[in-house]
Amino acid sequence: MSYGKSFKQKFKKAQEIKSANGWRGILRRLEWIRLKRREAKNYQRWIRVNSLTDEKRNEISVQIGNFLHKPLISVVMPVYNVEEKWLRICIESVTNQIYENWEFCIADDASPAAHIKKVLEEYAAKDERIKIIFRPKNGHISAASNSALELATGEFCVLLDHDDELSEDALFFIAKELNEFPETAMIYSDEDLIDEKGRRFSPKFKPDFSRDLLYSLNLITHLSAYKTKLLRKIGGFRIGAEGSQDYDLALRVLEEIDEKQIRHIPKILYHWRAIRGSVALSGDEKPYAHNRAREAISAHLERFGKRAEVVQTLYNLHRVRYILPEKLPKVSLILMTNSAEEIKNFIAQTDYENLEVIAVSELQITNYKLQILTENLAETLNFAAAKSSGEILCFAEANLKPLEKDWLKELVSFVLQEEIGAVGAKILDADESVLGGAFIVGTDEVISISHKGFPRYESGNVLRNVMPSNFSAVSISAVCVRKNLFDEIGGFDAENLPKQFFDSDFCLKLREKTYRIVNTPYAELIKTDKQKRLNFEENPNASEKDYFVKRWREKIEKDEFYNPNLSKKDASFLIKVDDQS
Repeated sequence: MSYGKSFKQKFKKAQEIKSANGWRGILRRLEWIRLKRREAKNYQRWIRVNSLTDEKRNEISVQIGNFLHKPLISVVMPVYNVEEKWLRICIESVTNQIYENWEFCIADDASPAAHIKKVLEEYAAKDERIKIIFRPKNGHISAASNSALELATGEFCVLLDHDDELSEDALFFIAKELNEFPETAMIYSDEDLIDEKGRRFSPKFKPDFSRDLLYSLNLITHLSAYKTKLLRKIGGFRIGAEGSQDYDLALRVLEEIDEKQIRHIPKILYHWRAIRGSVALSGDEKPYAHNRAREAISAHLERFGKRAEVVQTLYNLHRVRYILPEKLPKVSLILMTNSAEEIKNFIAQTDYENLEVIAVSELQITNYKLQILTENLAETLNFAAAKSSGEILCFAEANLKPLEKDWLKELVSFVLQEEIGAVGAKILDADESVLGGAFIVGTDEVISISHKGFPRYESGNVLRNVMPSNFSAVSISAVCVRKNLFDEIGGFDAENLPKQFFDSDFCLKLREKTYRIVNTPYAELIKTDKQKRLNFEENPNASEKDYFVKRWREKIEKDEFYNPNLSKKDASFLIKVDDQS
């Protein structure tokens, strides 16, 4: 997705930045613009490094020859009145596939343009694997897609739009995935945009399956592939979902499978054509598509028994707001602080009614339940949790200021969902750049703050800095968890990780039990002083670091919520460019 801004929008944004942060804010914004331009150049380097060579093609051919299973893959495509040049390029992106066991199922939706039938019949005459149906009456994209699906006899279906392109190795990677993971029911890949001159840009390097991100935007999009029997079971594309028919399809498929059957291929296998009238060019091109997406998400959540509303948010995308029970559950707010004044100010910015406050401090503070902070922060927090009486625990640093009074309601609304283990807030520095919140595991620093230094509203790759998303871990700086779940896990590991890493360790233990970890930007807290974070040290204890690395070696080797095409120096989400394909 590309979300372009007009000059007027950019000027208005500059005025807002200056008003909020002065000229320093403007300078930071300019630095960020320069960084994005460097990233655009880095992507061109990445393309060159990762482009197919004859040697790589030969290697792929050898791998295909060694496949124990060579599944027939059906490429499914509806066509309507597309320009001839794009249609030809699209078709040839299929006929040029290195993997050859495919069929191309095309349904023309009664296109009035004469060249459509001519071109389709021309290619079908050249290759018997191309199957065509000409619909006698226009039925729009869902009906046309279903007509194409009726032609499919393959084990898996790959969806293709009539003006887009598959990479030459796309179907090879689908077949490879099916050989390595035969239980697979659904596959998606990374993608980029391609303009009228064939220039590729704006890559979407996606995480492995992130349900909460999917509820904000169509994470699956392109390339998407599904087991054919599964598509037939759910009745194919839904009439009435036009504009978001692929999104609706993915959500309905999710209701039939286990998340373990979803595979993400972290390679750019699909090039989405960015031309006038395309949602790829601008999210404003087809506003009705976003409305139908919200309808699809609402219906999906309702079928899961969730009480929620889905509303419009940034870029005309989607925000799921889980509805809180009429009687709010009691929250034990465990505040790390050195000041009674901090506690008063913090609570004043919180509109949650059913609340008890426990202060964790190095000092004696009156009027609040108190735990004296020892050298072992994890042990102190465990002790505070044990003394609490709330159904939900919320750990937070009191030198943070909530930007909206409903921040705690936002966190609680997520953590009350039984599939979610912990939910963290977005933490901002005084200049409104990202200071904390979510963690990426397995960087050069072992754990790094996701999007650290990003401007508050800078979207990041796949908009993960501004949309609720799943991560392997979130920070103790502001996090909620159900108390019974906290007890089930055994609290924080005070023995091996007394000062650091205990929050990430706790979240990873929740992940082991298949609970989701969520970070939501709709709960934001901003730093109000220069005091060092209580759970952060410049030089972490070597024994704690060694223990964490040994305990979570598999996660450190591959954080499922961080794309391997991104730099692991830190959690900057910047493109990794090297000599590796």
